[in-house]
Formats: sequence, structure tokens, C-alpha cells
Amino acid sequence: MPENINYNAEHVLFVDDEPNILQSYLRTLRSKFSVSIALGGKAALELLESSPPYTVVISDIKMPGMDGVELLSIVRERYPDTVRMVLTGYADLNIAMSAVNQGDIFRFLTKPCHPDDLTKAIVSGVKQYKMTQASRELVAVRRMKEALEGSLRAFTRLVEFRDPYTAGHMDRTAEISSLIATRLGLSPDIIQGLHLAALVHDIGKIAVPSGVLNKPGVLSDAEFALIKTHSLVGAEIFETLATDWPIQRIVLEHHERIDGSGYPNGLKGDEILLESKIISVADSIDAILTTRPYREALNKQKCIDLLEKEKGIKLDTSCVDAGVALLKEGVIFKDLPF
Repeated sequence: MPENINYNAEHVLFVDDEPNILQSYLRTLRSKFSVSIALGGKAALELLESSPPYTVVISDIKMPGMDGVELLSIVRERYPDTVRMVLTGYADLNIAMSAVNQGDIFRFLTKPCHPDDLTKAIVSGVKQYKMTQASRELVAVRRMKEALEGSLRAFTRLVEFRDPYTAGHMDRTAEISSLIATRLGLSPDIIQGLHLAALVHDIGKIAVPSGVLNKPGVLSDAEFALIKTHSLVGAEIFETLATDWPIQRIVLEHHERIDGSGYPNGLKGDEILLESKIISVADSIDAILTTRPYREALNKQKCIDLLEKEKGIKLDTSCVDAGVALLKEGVIFKDLPF
């Protein structure tokens, strides 16, 4: 048995109309599983309703009152994740097929069944149950992540009403960040979290007056200080965001620089998350290659030169190398000239 499953904690229910057979199952298997027994279908349903969820239900077919086919059909309807098996002395093919079709039977076993074979069948049933549970959890997590992305995209649309450039910039930075992360070999889950953080990395600019954001000339010290608050504001917006991804921290750190010259906290080197370092490079690439209120867009070669100048000083070397490679290969901004 695999060590990652505690089989003693797995609830297994045997259903039969012969007490002696039920007691033999209990004696044989209670050291391996949490075994319960029910004398007939009605007693089994009562036990299922009043007890913890059962991982596996194993029923005889020929029983007075409620037979095994009817019982397992009800179990299938009420407890769809519970793995259902038949253990019977009747090998009639029609009965077997009826049980399989109506009760969605995982295994069809015949009496007498050797304890080792019965144990193996239950172990397989437990594994099937765990796989079903994991699949449901995965679907739930995926839906939660999709809902989170939808909420974050709503934030970008909010910014777009005030500053169309910032919204478009966040979308492009998210795409470039994901490509850099993929080039660096990060896991899909980390890349997804990075993408979501990049989608909202400048969300704090909603607190900056549009006149300052779109000023065509050089910013005063006071105006630049106001601009620099957007990382703190953005992090505050997502302070209560419940997620396994460090979205708030990435939003806070995306203007930090590895030499400590960034803001808001002057972090250095490994004090900065890799995801934050990636966004710093992606952010720079998009800022250089797009028209800003204070200057026209620059060409790819100028962008590469600026990135190389800050590589290993302000910007992470591996992130810059990945970004430059994407530019040279035409993966990003492919229509722009060198």
C-alpha cells in the first residue's frame, strides 16, 4: 500500500443479508481499513446518512427488500464520489450488467473472494476516490483562479478610464513578464501568479492626479515623489487579497532595483522576489518601446542598449538576458524596427 494514504482512516462499508459473512469481513479487514457493516440495503442507507462520508461501499446483489442494484444506484445518486463495488455469489451476467449500468460499479467481485484480492480491490477503490476528490478540488481551484483574474482585469479597466496608457501598459507588461518567466523555466503556477500581478502592477496610479501622470514635460521633485507612491498604494489595495500568489508583494516591489536604488523600500539583490525582478525588466521594455507623454517611443536597439547598461546593476542579469533574447528573436514588439 502507498505510504501517502492512511488506509486505516478510509471508511469502507460492507452490505450483505448474511450476518456471518459481514462479521468475517469485519474480522479480516478492520486492521487495514475503517470497516462498517450493514445488514441489508435499508440499514446501509441509514448508516450512510448518519456517518462520515464512505470511501468505498461493497454490496451483495441478492438481498431481500432492497437489492444491491437498487442500493448502489441510490448511493451513486446521493454520494457520487463514493466508489461502489459488488461482491456476490451470483455470477448471472444479466444481473452483473444491470449492476454495472445502474450503479456505475467500479469492481465486480465474486464469492468466495480471497482476503488479499479483496484488499487489493479496496485499495484500488480508495485510490479512485482520492483521484476523484483531487479532480474536483482542481476544478474548484481553477474556477477560483479564473474569478480572481476576472476581478483583477476589472481593476485594469478602472484605470483605463483615467489613464488609457497605464491600462495598456499593464496588459503588455503582463504578456512580456510571462514570456520572460517562461524563458527562465519557471513553473506554470508561478507564471500565472506573475501574470496576474503584472496585470495590476501600476494600479496604485489611480491615486495619482491625471495631470501628473500625463504631464508632457519633466516632472518636479514633488510630482515624482507623488508618482513613486503608486507602489505603496497598489500594495495597500491588495492587502486583504486572499491568494497563494505573492501579488501584493510583487506590486509593492516592482520598482525596487538590485543595487538598492529603487523604491519604496530600497531593497537589494535577493531581498527582491524574482517575479518582481521580472516585472521590472518587462516594465522597462514596454516603457522604452512605447510613446510616453514626455517622449516618443525608442527603437529596439536603443532599448537593448539601455537594458544592457543596467544589467547586473539595477536590473537582474538573467531577466535582462531573457528579455533581450525575446526582442532579438522578434517574439515581442516584432513590428518595431531596430
